[in-house]
Amino acid sequence: MKNISLFKVRMNSEVIKNVEETLYSGFVGEGDKVKEFEEELKEYFGYPYVLAVNSATSALHLVLHMLKKEYKGCEVLCTPLTCFATNAPVILNDYHIKWVDVDLETCNMDLKDLERKITPNTKIILFVCWGGMPIDYLKLDQIIEKCDDKFGFKPIVIEDLAHSMGATYGNRNLGTFMDGYAAYSFQAIKHVTSVDGGALLCPDEDSYKRAKLLRWYGMSRETGKKDFRCQDDVPEAGFKFHMNNVSAAVGLENLRSYDGGVRNRFIAQIYNKAFMGNSDISLIPYDESCSYWLYTMFVKRQKDFMTKMKDKGIMTSRVHERNDIYSCVKEYRSLLPNLDKVVDEMVCLPCHFGILDNDIDYIVGCVKEGW
Repeated sequence: MKNISLFKVRMNSEVIKNVEETLYSGFVGEGDKVKEFEEELKEYFGYPYVLAVNSATSALHLVLHMLKKEYKGCEVLCTPLTCFATNAPVILNDYHIKWVDVDLETCNMDLKDLERKITPNTKIILFVCWGGMPIDYLKLDQIIEKCDDKFGFKPIVIEDLAHSMGATYGNRNLGTFMDGYAAYSFQAIKHVTSVDGGALLCPDEDSYKRAKLLRWYGMSRETGKKDFRCQDDVPEAGFKFHMNNVSAAVGLENLRSYDGGVRNRFIAQIYNKAFMGNSDISLIPYDESCSYWLYTMFVKRQKDFMTKMKDKGIMTSRVHERNDIYSCVKEYRSLLPNLDKVVDEMVCLPCHFGILDNDIDYIVGCVKEGW
């Protein structure tokens, strides 16, 4: 009996040595390892304003906090199809959620619905690239320009790229070309893990410097003018969102060995070719720029399909519940017809580095048997 998991923790064998050296170095908090990790992330992304934090959720919370002085109380256009880690910081920072429906083809935010829902009070757009599938950034940019023409402002864009390490758009890493903020996740089952952690990409040097202070109470970790850094003034109170050296040591080795998701793309391409033309399956068009943290497809009789796969030892899931059904956001509920359809049909198949060639053949065969 097979036992094929939906996810697998990817850990470079060199991690042990780096972590051991860090553990016995006498400094396990935020220090040189974190700086080294940040420098290698900057090189990987080809982008100068990258901060390591203790989770992607912290990165999102930090950004929304930073924007609160100017935009407190405004509506944030959000996707409901994501981990609640995306949307909880919106509520916790005293914004109002306005749900945007999902795209029936990709599970990303429906940009037509986004354009319809922008008003003078909705000045922030927060979206996820589902499974690592890039949103149509060109179309998004056009919507932002239209908003500027119509209302006299360009919404701030916040990209939740927790699924997207290795994904590209126009041969650039996601998060490096929009005039906004982006959060990456290094949580346990992501493409690159630091056990838990994340990265915040800022749009400019000023926001980068401010975020760097706010991730650690509002205090500078650089040597102050006085004999103890906590004696320095704290002009703005911050959080305990920094990464530690042990997590950074894990992240460093896993980043150094990361191939950008080559295996994920290889598996996704095989699935697409194998299932094309199946009348019970609808496919997201294969896209070489997607990182395929998730391989999502739409099936008829979803529950029957998932039961069949479970019986065959293949783990499947929708991965994330629609956020708009949670009690804590019930005041923001609205009609989302595309999402209603998607959640009844979507399912994710295993698509990770640990899936062997014979596993791929087995999964394809089991799907083709029908359910």
